[in-house]
Amino acid sequence: MNQSNNYVIIMAGGIGSRFWPMSRQTFPKQFHDVLGRGRSLIQETFDRFVRFIPAENIYVVTNDSYYGLVKEQLPALSDHQILLEPVGRNTAPCVAYACYKISQKDPYANYVIAPADHLIEKEDIFQQNIERGLTAVKENAIIMTLGIKPTRPDTGYGYIQYMEDELDLGYYKVKTFTEKPKLEIAKEFIKSGDYLWNGGIFLFSSYTIQKAFQDFLPDMADLFSEISSAYYTEDEVNAIKSVYEMCKPESMDYGIMEKADKQDMVYTIPSDLGWSDLGTWGSVHANSLKDENGNASHGNIMLFDSHDNVVHSENDKKIIVANGVEGMIIVDTGDALLVCKKDDEQFIKKIVGELKDIQTGKFV
Repeated sequence: MNQSNNYVIIMAGGIGSRFWPMSRQTFPKQFHDVLGRGRSLIQETFDRFVRFIPAENIYVVTNDSYYGLVKEQLPALSDHQILLEPVGRNTAPCVAYACYKISQKDPYANYVIAPADHLIEKEDIFQQNIERGLTAVKENAIIMTLGIKPTRPDTGYGYIQYMEDELDLGYYKVKTFTEKPKLEIAKEFIKSGDYLWNGGIFLFSSYTIQKAFQDFLPDMADLFSEISSAYYTEDEVNAIKSVYEMCKPESMDYGIMEKADKQDMVYTIPSDLGWSDLGTWGSVHANSLKDENGNASHGNIMLFDSHDNVVHSENDKKIIVANGVEGMIIVDTGDALLVCKKDDEQFIKKIVGELKDIQTGKFV
């Protein structure tokens, strides 16, 4: 397919607090080699797309404090491809910034929006589904999602209910979105067979997404369209700073997707991708190579009579030795050590909220 009008927007502004102590405000998880495979999560995301999207059409939206990390890890990107947010305002402003900027250069652009920190093992299927989606959004005024085929009744994900049809297009109309249901409801969703996980991957054309912003988030649309002359110029940084000062936080799911769904604009491609959002240390354990006792370890680690653990060390000069340990998360970063039960990961999110550096306000 013609790739010249196809663009990827990688969202890379999150902190990843559930990956403390490895993930910090100054060096969040998307810039780490979480799985020990030699590439950081954002590098793996870039590698996945550059196979079939030109490198010059791949953009990253991130916090302005991560500019140096992006330049270091993705040297193929020009400064114009690194969009710097002065402050986090959730995903809708992030998407609006990128889409309104790129459309200034290419009004016929088609976009893929993807998080920087997800794992996708079946990359050939991923490419086929993305290309199918890009063709669909180019030809139709619709918003497409990649719906992930669920493997368990997980309460941490949003769910997409879709409608089967007989057209054999490979994509289906979305009937409902449900955000993070209770366990019993999630079990019913899985049993029904017509629900997918919302993986946060969206596709649409420049025309469709700008119309959606104008219809559903008109104040935000006005803010980003009014600075159109500043994009790709030296005035862009100051213009974006002023926009973000006025922009209200809003997510794509609530601000755009749920409203577009009520107007029959949203479709989904059911996708079996070997996908994980790598949201917790437990998900790292599930997706890492493990020894014969089910331990996933990274670093200079020695385990004895230990089972079903995730052990991560960033200090090759220090040996971590564990004996008789089971179902634990052990993470050593040199300046912090975490020891936590693997089935009590919510503790990490809770404790990060309490571990504030009095001087900087950043979690340690």
